[in-house]
Parts: sequence; structure tokens; C-alpha cells
Amino acid sequence: MNIKKIRMSILLLASSATCMAQLTDAEKDSLYIHQIEDQKEPDKVLHAEPLYIDLIRDLGARKGEKEWNLGLGLTDNLRFDSYEGLIEYEWAPADRLGLEVELPFTFYSPVNGTANDSVPSNRLNSIKIAAQWSFFVNEPMATSMAFGYINEFELSDFRAFGKPFLRGNIYNPFLVVAKRWGNNFHSLIYTGPLVEQDFRTNRFHTTYDVNTSFHYMIPGTRNFIGVEFNKSISRGNFDMTMRPQMRLGIADNLLIGIVAGIPVSRENERLSSFVRLIWEPGHPKR
Repeated sequence: MNIKKIRMSILLLASSATCMAQLTDAEKDSLYIHQIEDQKEPDKVLHAEPLYIDLIRDLGARKGEKEWNLGLGLTDNLRFDSYEGLIEYEWAPADRLGLEVELPFTFYSPVNGTANDSVPSNRLNSIKIAAQWSFFVNEPMATSMAFGYINEFELSDFRAFGKPFLRGNIYNPFLVVAKRWGNNFHSLIYTGPLVEQDFRTNRFHTTYDVNTSFHYMIPGTRNFIGVEFNKSISRGNFDMTMRPQMRLGIADNLLIGIVAGIPVSRENERLSSFVRLIWEPGHPKR
């Protein structure tokens, strides 16, 4: 009897695999989008979100969702290399509301005979806390919008750590607008000011960021390829870095994102790279 059950299970699996193989890409996409958007409440739109300028939980987040991120990056700054890292936890305590805590850090290494004392000191950059509220989610339009706020407590570098402990604060409200075109093409705009306050002088400096991204999601998967354009305007200066990227699913709840950085109009920065490991505990199996 057990042998018959095993044979029947094998036949059912083989039949399911054959049916999936016979589906067109459009049908696979429709099934996957249905799985993300329609199996739970409230409404949610599937979007491909950028890997470098990361969002605070998914747009249209549902209560109970959570995610861990580990990021590592390398940037060539002409006189020295900078190694960036981050540890990040984000979760949704309520529908449409995402919260995040992040610890970003940077280590520096001189190149081309640069003196150590002319290289910035290693540092835990800041303690970042953030919130994001999706105020508009429309499945027929495949469009989502969200307001968010990041507060970044800037810390002293390791050479002068604790003198003072906090050297400044960054206030960063932002707006996100995302649109899916058909089943596979995605676009997103993330924009807002960064107002930096130096506690030692009590001076303020404002930078305005406009980040746009475009992605193509591989049919029937969470994998995508795309590009970010990270643009900033500060005191009349315009900087932009282009970041081609790809995301691959390793398991149902584990993803890896790979990003390259190509500065378009930065004077002191050359190529960079960044890798983001994304773990979603409790993510449902497909």
C-alpha cells in the first residue's frame, strides 16, 4: 500500500512538472504575480526594488513580513579604497507599514603610497532607524506609492570614538513611486532631501537625491536584471553613479544581489562593487 502511494506521488509530481514546462512565460508570470498579490490581504503589487538604495520593507508590506540584509562593498576613491558593510533588519508591524534598523560601517585602505594619516579613519558610520508607509497600492494600475523617513545618528570615527559619541544627525524624508509595466518591466523613483546637522558647529547642509531604477524580472521567478541611477545635487554640484545590477534566488527565502558602480560625474571616485545577501525568514515556499 505504501509503495502504491509513493508511485502515485511520483506520478503527480511528474505531471505537475510537465504542466509547468508546457506553460508559456506569460502564464508563469501570471501565476507568480497571483501568488504574491492575491493569496493574502491587503492588496499588494509585485515590484522589482533596487539593490543599492534599498527600501524599508516591500511596498504595500503585509503585517508579519521581515527581512535580514547583509551588504558588502568596495569603492576605489583614487587615494584609498573604502570597504563598506551593513547589517540591516526590517519588518512590518502592521499592514502597509515597514520599519528598519541598520548599522553601516566603513573601513579604509591607502593605495599608491598614500600616507595613513591622510586616509579617513575606520568607523561605524551611524545608527539608522527608518519607517515607510505605503499610502497608495493599486493592483489594476500595478502602481504603489509610499512616504518614508530615515533618521541617521552619525557617530565619531574610531580614532576619536566617544569624543563625542554623536557628531551629527541626518534627517531624510523621502517619497517612493513604483510602477510595473506588463508582467516583467519595472520602474521606480526614490527621492528626497538629506539634511545633515553637525552638532559641533550646529550648521546644516542639504543634499537632494533623485534615484531612479529600471528592471526586467525573469519570467516566473524573483530574479531580475536592471540598473539604478543614483543622482545627488549639493551646493550647485551634480553627481551621478550608474549601478547595473542583478538579483538571484538561491532558495525560497534567500536572495543575493550583485551591483556594480560606474561614476558618471564624480571627481574622486572610480569603479565600485556591492553585494547584498537577503534572507526572509518565514517566506512562504512556492
